[in-house]
Amino acid sequence: MTSMNRYHQWLCNSRMWARAVEKDLLPWALEDVPLGADTLEIGPGYGATTRVLARRTGGRLSVLEVDGGSAERLRAEYGDRVDVVHGDGCAMPLPDGRFDAVLCFTMLHHVPSPRQQDQLFAEAFRVLRPGGVFAGCDGLAGWGFRLIHLRDTYVPVPPRTLPDRLRAAGFPTTDVSLRKDNFRFRAVRP
Repeated sequence: MTSMNRYHQWLCNSRMWARAVEKDLLPWALEDVPLGADTLEIGPGYGATTRVLARRTGGRLSVLEVDGGSAERLRAEYGDRVDVVHGDGCAMPLPDGRFDAVLCFTMLHHVPSPRQQDQLFAEAFRVLRPGGVFAGCDGLAGWGFRLIHLRDTYVPVPPRTLPDRLRAAGFPTTDVSLRKDNFRFRAVRP
């Protein structure tokens, strides 16, 4: 992954991060979020979130990963259990209206610009079925979060801007919640 420094790479591939994802981050981010029969995760990276989702989803799980090496590692780890697609979240090589849920966790800040983040939101809307949910979480831009991202691609998403940005992508109703170091969001395609 070229957009992450070595410490950040180590952290995201650590057992400590995997435990935090499983015990805290995903339960909070996905509280009351229906996953449906066909779920897409954007930007799984090293797969800590994918490991949890693969056990949690009752149906089909697909992941879209921009980094070719990470996509190959995920294919090797999951085989036929997870459909791993190498591609960009800003221009998804996926059909319109396919998914019941589109998810992304702690990856939006690695999308290189606000314009590209907005493209990702529009693409999430496009690949969702009517009634489908777009949900996820990201970190708040505090000093600790910034320190982990030294020399990374790092474009934090200000949570106060997210409702308007998601509405511009087509989602009429959004919900954004904050806690100490993170925010979560949900939006439903009408």
